[in-house]
Amino acid sequence: MSCAIRSVGVDLDAVRTFVAVVDTGQFQHAAADLSITQQAVSKRIAGLEQDLAVRLFTRTPRGARLTIDGQAFLPHARELLRVAERAVASVLPGSRPLRVDVIASRSATSGMMRGFHRAHPEIELDVVMLFDVETAVAAIRAGTIDASFRAVAVPGRPLPEDIESVRVLDEPLQLLTGPGHALAGARSVTVAQLAGHRIWMPGIVPGTEWAAYYDDLVAEFGLTIEATGPNFGSDVLLDTIADTPALATFMSEQTRLVWPVDHGLRRIPVTDPTPVYPHSLLWHRDNPHPGLATLRAHLAATAPGHDAAGTWAPGWVIPH
Repeated sequence: MSCAIRSVGVDLDAVRTFVAVVDTGQFQHAAADLSITQQAVSKRIAGLEQDLAVRLFTRTPRGARLTIDGQAFLPHARELLRVAERAVASVLPGSRPLRVDVIASRSATSGMMRGFHRAHPEIELDVVMLFDVETAVAAIRAGTIDASFRAVAVPGRPLPEDIESVRVLDEPLQLLTGPGHALAGARSVTVAQLAGHRIWMPGIVPGTEWAAYYDDLVAEFGLTIEATGPNFGSDVLLDTIADTPALATFMSEQTRLVWPVDHGLRRIPVTDPTPVYPHSLLWHRDNPHPGLATLRAHLAATAPGHDAAGTWAPGWVIPH
């Protein structure tokens, strides 16, 4: 057995009027509540009845009384209005979560967002992790995220004119070595001392903003950075560095990592100059979300400065 369901277009104003008549008991009182004429109420109800092909009310000396079909339609009409209200509320500025891209869960930018959440628990957050700056910019322009923490751009590919950015953090790089590495006992190392040492960083993807950063670092200081082999994640990276005296890796100062005690890993500051990874906040200039303005103000008040003496960052990171 089969049945055909007729497609019905329902006017929300008519549905709202129907519920108002039910709640007030009279067309005249519904008209007053809705600030329209009684004639307009009658016209909306007649149109709704025509769309549904049923009678919803019978007129009595005491007012309007629901028919059996009207009684059946009433709970669905109320739910339809509730759904419509939730749909409108979901896109009102400030009524949906602030969506921010933080690159990685253990990164400095993730820590910055945790600090923001502690300072402003009233702002609902939705934290995401996108791949590269182009993916993040496309998401910002499409409205699927509100902001992203990124190095501003890849050289030769400036940000679109509708994307704003502000530098919020210069994060120092540190050298991470195992206990058998030649530099493991150093309290700090200069960039010059790293020349000739193999720095292994699997996962650097050509064309990304972080690949451009390390390309500039190599070109500036003559370092040897190897991105060979698959990227099996931080645990495998730490295991390999711990067991291989010939390898070291760069690790951002605020990256949160935990490793077994017997690994004996060393985090060693790099100086003269200190390479810093430049984090900027990106957003669309027409984004009205009030949480975004609060986030920008929070970062301006709490984030440390950048371009400090004794540090190095590539020249292309300056916001337009």
